Amino acid sequence: MSGAVIIGVGPGTGRAVARRFAREGLPVALVARREETLRAAAGAIADTGVRVVTQAADSTDETALRTALDKAAGELGPPDVVVYNAALIRADTVGELSLREQFDAWAVNVGGALTAAAHVAPAMARRGAGTILITGGMPEPKPRYVSLSLGKAGVRTLVTLLDQTYGAAGVHVASVTVHGPVAAGTDFDPDDIADHYWRLHTQPRADWQHEAHHMGAGGRPTP
Repeated sequence: MSGAVIIGVGPGTGRAVARRFAREGLPVALVARREETLRAAAGAIADTGVRVVTQAADSTDETALRTALDKAAGELGPPDVVVYNAALIRADTVGELSLREQFDAWAVNVGGALTAAAHVAPAMARRGAGTILITGGMPEPKPRYVSLSLGKAGVRTLVTLLDQTYGAAGVHVASVTVHGPVAAGTDFDPDDIADHYWRLHTQPRADWQHEAHHMGAGGRPTP
């Protein structure tokens, strides 16, 4: 197996997902904007013994993100699974942000995911196998989180479009929708949430799901 690429490896879900895949023996490529974020994430999975590579890139910079993905593939081989976990989370109401600010949020929440998927999915389709997972959220739109609500609605649509484009060729595309604030030691513990990503990646094709929900029921994954 060539391994996993995790885009967005902050101290919550992204880092937990990287560790979850590393625990299963997959080499891991970590992508984030800041070197300190990458160092912390790499340190968190060092004890798993798998190979870890890091690439600094802003998910909204199309050239930088594509370059990071190419470098990761050059180090580990074409990825078995790519996880897009980058997001811009902030409270804003209707009309509070400028159009440019809305575009900036969309670029992180949806645009980077589209760039990553468009870059890796064709090769996965040619191989007849691969997984693309996107972190979702906002199961219902909330007027206090307009940009995030729009972005997560865009993620759901993107997953559908990618499945329609590449699913028949063997590429499993899905999102993980988290129904609450991620925090260690709660019902929304990132280690529990990370189990969804591994389950989706390893699902038999006949059982493919395209959205998993973490409801926070005792931290247990729910389909």
